[in-house]
Amino acid sequence: MNTRDTAPRTLPDIIRPYGDTTGDGMVQVSFTLPIPHDKRAEGAALQLAAKMGLAPALLVHAKAMGPDFTFFIVYGSAAHLVDLRDVVVTEREFPLLSARDVNTLIKKRLRRQLVVVGACIGTDAHTVGIDAILNIKGFAGQKGLEYYREIKVVNCGAQVLVPELVARAREERADAVLVSQVVTQKDAHIRNTMTMSAAFREAYPAGKVPLLVVGGPRFEQGSAPALGVDRIFGKGTTPGEVASYLVHTMAQATATTKEHAR
Repeated sequence: MNTRDTAPRTLPDIIRPYGDTTGDGMVQVSFTLPIPHDKRAEGAALQLAAKMGLAPALLVHAKAMGPDFTFFIVYGSAAHLVDLRDVVVTEREFPLLSARDVNTLIKKRLRRQLVVVGACIGTDAHTVGIDAILNIKGFAGQKGLEYYREIKVVNCGAQVLVPELVARAREERADAVLVSQVVTQKDAHIRNTMTMSAAFREAYPAGKVPLLVVGGPRFEQGSAPALGVDRIFGKGTTPGEVASYLVHTMAQATATTKEHAR
């Protein structure tokens, strides 16, 4: 056996983007400028690319987007370096469980069904994300939460007003509220999430608020405390991850309650 093929590869600490040859720094960026497409617009795009640190920058595509806007794609070499030692990664702090294990834990700890209420709030009508987690058909080969016999799922659908979501959660005695936010223009997902979390904390006594979980493609890692929610899930999250998180958190809460009772 050739030991060189099985030895772990040592990665460098400092890296640059790769295009044609290793370390050439080549990147491709796209953007829109609020000016009609002409030679001056193309010059403005190259000037912006230069200020972004691309040198030399090549304009590889320009297309008018109506009479007053132009879309550009620029290719060039970035002078910036990336230090991998400064990259912070949020690790999952709970194990992934099978559907059977999730059901067993809920039955053992709660002795009733875990109630989950889900919705897309505000003007967000994109139900693909919430449906992928809740509906039995699921996502990425995994069944949604409706498949779990010990989880009661209430899917409120799209464009649900925050007061309506709070009222439904209270009516169902929800243990967890799952909210999907795909519309992100002008940080709508952030404003909607903060409004939702504030409404729940106003409607419930301290310590009685359901788990507040949000998901979407544009949420930043580590921003849950600032937004007033318990957990944020990003793009590619599977139903199994959400179910495992819910029972993990539920188990911790149950253990804490028993400890205080002593």
